[in-house]
Amino acid sequence: MQDRTRNLGDLGSGLALAALGTYVIVQALQWDYLTPEGPGAGFFPLWYGIAMLALSAALVVSELRRRSSRGAAINWRPLGRALSTWLALAAAVALLKPLGFVISFALLTFFIVAVMYRRPLKIAALVALASAAGFFLVFRLALGVALPIGFLGF
Repeated sequence: MQDRTRNLGDLGSGLALAALGTYVIVQALQWDYLTPEGPGAGFFPLWYGIAMLALSAALVVSELRRRSSRGAAINWRPLGRALSTWLALAAAVALLKPLGFVISFALLTFFIVAVMYRRPLKIAALVALASAAGFFLVFRLALGVALPIGFLGF
């Protein structure tokens, strides 16, 4: 059972990292690759994304080969939970600009607590608000780090 769960984790992790690598590549292509002074802001992220994509593809292919040789069926429930968590994280990152860090982080926390951990909505809302407020207090007020601000001003 533990080996089966680990292998399912390999497949899910490989797929999630492939998606993340693709996102990194797409974003890096929007930056300068080379400048007159040398490598630009997109140089390192582009190659990092390519390496991430290649290594995650190797992980997925090796897991699928092992699976086909064993004839084991994919357990879709845990894989779906892992991928939905990754999708929620990607959505939170995409919402950083329009909503700001505090709201997008609160929404991500609410989703994880309410949906993934299946806690009551009231508890999920309290955890989301407390976590977002904690991050705001530590980073914005205590450390003076500017967090992304949305159209509501925080």
